[in-house]
Parts: sequence; C-alpha cells; structure tokens
Amino acid sequence: MRGIAKSFLGVRVLSGVNLEVAAGEVHAVVGENGAGKSTLMKILAGVHSPDEGSVEIDGVSVSFAHPVEAQRAGVAIIYQEFNLLPERSVAENVFLGREPVRRGLVDRTAMETDTTRLLKELGETSFVSHDLVRHLSIAQQQVVEILKALSQDARIIVMDEPTAALAEHEVELLYRLVARLRERGIAVLYISHRLREVFDLAERVTVLKDGALVRTADTADITSDELVRLMVGRDLGTYFPPRGTETGEVRLSVRGGGNAVLDGIDLQVSEGEILGVAGLQGSGRTELAKAIFGAEPFTRGTMSPLRPRSVRQAVAAGIGLVNEDRKAEGLALRQSVRDNALLVSRSVRRGGRTDIRELLESVRLQPPRPEQEVRYLSGGNQQKVVLAKWITVAPKVLIFDEPTRGVDVGAKAAIHDLMRGLAKDGMAIMMISSELPELIGMSDRIIVMRDGRIAGVLPAGPSEETVMHLAAGEVTP
Repeated sequence: MRGIAKSFLGVRVLSGVNLEVAAGEVHAVVGENGAGKSTLMKILAGVHSPDEGSVEIDGVSVSFAHPVEAQRAGVAIIYQEFNLLPERSVAENVFLGREPVRRGLVDRTAMETDTTRLLKELGETSFVSHDLVRHLSIAQQQVVEILKALSQDARIIVMDEPTAALAEHEVELLYRLVARLRERGIAVLYISHRLREVFDLAERVTVLKDGALVRTADTADITSDELVRLMVGRDLGTYFPPRGTETGEVRLSVRGGGNAVLDGIDLQVSEGEILGVAGLQGSGRTELAKAIFGAEPFTRGTMSPLRPRSVRQAVAAGIGLVNEDRKAEGLALRQSVRDNALLVSRSVRRGGRTDIRELLESVRLQPPRPEQEVRYLSGGNQQKVVLAKWITVAPKVLIFDEPTRGVDVGAKAAIHDLMRGLAKDGMAIMMISSELPELIGMSDRIIVMRDGRIAGVLPAGPSEETVMHLAAGEVTP
C-alpha cells in the first residue's frame, strides 16, 4: 500500500500511509484508537476506496469496489466481532454464500469433507465440521473465521484484535494458528493493543498516529518503551501512575469465605489501596469478584460490612463491580451514554451527579456526548462509561475485572490514572488482571489465586516470575 489517504465528511483519517507485508510474514499494525488502523485495513479489504494512493498484490496494481473483489484477490479480514451464524454448523459457516452444489442441491458432504481437510491442516482437533457454532468457545469460533479465509484461498489475512475476547489459555491456540499460517506462506497483518503479542509474533511492526505513518521497524530492533513512545508520545516509565503512600480504614474484610468454587478466602482492602488479584485462568479470580459482589455469593465465612446475598445488597452496601465483559454485562449498547452512566444510580435510587457532562469529563470521555449511543464508542471510551456508571453512586469498594482488556495504550493510561485518582480520594479498589505488567505496575499489594484459594500475598512490585510461580503452584506460599 503506497501513499494511502482517506477522508470522511472532510475529516482526514489517513494521510500518505505506506504499508507492506511479505508472504509468510506476520506484520503488526499498532496505534491508539483513532490512529487509522481499521480504516487502512478496510481499504485493503475493499470496504472503502482510498482517496489517494495505490494497492499492489504480488506487484500487480489492484482496485476493489467491493469486499467480494478483495476476497477473490486473496484478501481476508477477521474482525474483532465475528461474522458467524450460531445455529449453523462449522462447515455451513465456512462455505456460507459459496456452498458447493451437486445436481442442483447443496453438497453437504463436499462442504464437510473440505472443512475437515482444513481443520487437519491447521492441526485443530477440538471440534468437527458438523458441530454447531453456538456450541463452540470464542477461540474455536475464531478458528472457524480462519477456516473461512483459508477456504477462499486467502494469501493475506488481517486479524483485528484477535485476542481481545480470549481467555489466557486460548491465546496459546491463536499463537499456534498464526504459526501455521506463516508456514503456509500466508501474509498476516496483525492489529493488537497487546505489546507482548506484537513482540512474540511479528517480524515487523508499523506504528500509526493520527492517521499518519510514524515508523516501520523490525521488532528485533525496537523496545516496548520505544514502541509506546511512538504511539502515545510518552515513555513507558510514566505509563503507570505513582503508587499511593497512605491507606485508611479497612473498607472490605473477608474471613473464611467460601462457596462451590472458593474456599478459605481471607483478605482485606483499605481505603486508598489498590489490591491486585493474580492467577491463571480457572484459578477463581472472577469467581472471587462475583462472590464479593453478591452475584455468586459466599455461602460460608464472614464478610464486612456484610456478606451480600444479592447484587442489590452489595450495591446498597457500597460495593461495585466493573465486569470483565463490558459489552455483555456492563453496558446497554443501544442506549445513550447518559442512560448508561445513570444505570446504577437509577436502579438503587440513590445519590448520583446531576451534571452528566461534568461526570463524563471527570472520566475523560472523548468527546463527552451524553446522547451518543454507547455501541459507537471505542473500547476505551466504553470502559470509561462503565466507570462513570459506578462513580454516580460513590461506592466504598470498587472491583475491576480486566479493566483495560481490548483498549489501546493511551486509553489504558487514562484508566490507570482514573483508578489511582479514585484510590487517592479514599476508595478501596480490587483489580483483577491477566496482564502481569499492569498488575505489578498498579497494585499496592497482590493476592495470587490458585484452585479457588489464595496461594499467597505479595508486596508491591514483585517480579513476574514470582507471581507466576505462586499461580502455578511451584513454590510454597
């Protein structure tokens, strides 16, 4: 892609961008939300036409008026939101709109045979071609999207935030699939906010900022610090705000807490403190949050200020939860920013700010438009609306489950600043995160979960190795 420029309604979103990817190469494309990554990829995929510039595939100039034309030329894009029909089989989804026909009827045998062949080529054995998509995990659904691309003989595959909705153990599957694509000589353009994935998978990385190309570099020749500085204009050393120095009275205390998943939970969180919660997938981290929040209550043990039997009781006692899946559990996507920000205060009929614009400015929503539908916001701005929803009722304890999943590095820094600001104002915060740098950089203390129990408590600033050893049970706490 050479000199790509694009404007919408007179607003320049891309300006003279160059990008290239070779056969068998994984090339990462990074930048904050609004940097132009998605628009550039949609031009490649035939969704948009460039105002200026050219696109070449194998040295041949191409111009796509429709995504189907891009598919025929070997370009496939796997969006963050999958385009699958849950009530149809894997094979039916793979060949949707391109079903093989025999004697005037859809040849299901041919579809399933070809899908089975592609599954074997990818080394995927956890599901079969006739399984219904609704029975598959998110990671398996992503495999189906890759199968669709391979069935179209794709030579260039764009992956847009492929791990945003994946659990930690599912990311390993994606890594294996990307390696298989590389072995097949397929060019992969990999869009991700997770820098570790960029360095693990990509040979080269292109940085976009404000619609312009900042730099393309070999990942072996650039550090995480330099990459962040290129994206957001600040050093990684200032990425996390300073830790708090003072804590006040205990806001939350659990002694001997347990239920069907958890056992022997002893913890406390004080005002002004951020308590990190680490652990591998299935260790009980999210279950701990839900127990404290009354969604899956403790059935034994004590908890102060009270042991809630329901979410309503927890909210009334001053406990809030920023859910891991903001779209499914934290927001009403088709409602306005205003309505979402007031969801909790209206349900409990308590307190809250009356100046909605002031509230949105306090969480740094950009731009602060109260009437905009939440579904049209970036992931980072959606998370800020969830935070605003809880600020309206001023909880004493606020639990964050994966607070920066799927948001860009600039929005991450803003959310971290907001969290530390709430702690300084006296709130007690628990933070669950799968990203160890975030957990270590933000937490005043860290509890490590394993098999539904607390495996150990660590002071501020432990090494990643220490956390992982505890989480995996390799040392005695």
